Amino acid sequence: MNDPSQRVVHWQRTKSLMITTLILWFIFSFAIHWFAGALNALSFLGFPLGYYMAAQGSEVVFVILIFWFAQKQHKIDEQTGFAEEGN
Repeated sequence: MNDPSQRVVHWQRTKSLMITTLILWFIFSFAIHWFAGALNALSFLGFPLGYYMAAQGSEVVFVILIFWFAQKQHKIDEQTGFAEEGN
């Protein structure tokens, strides 16, 4: 579809999803690691939480974030008429 109003809606929703994703990425890339010392007071699977998040937790969140983003973007594409055919 080339409807200009749908393009605006699509871009607004895509931009909102992108900003949300970047905020989550920032939290798990930087904020968690900045507070790793304080997080070490808690434990997860027997490891200090700050250490766990630095070693494995952030990477797990990034993979989940990729799939979450793709699913949400596909939903936006379908609802605004920009989904690829055959899906």
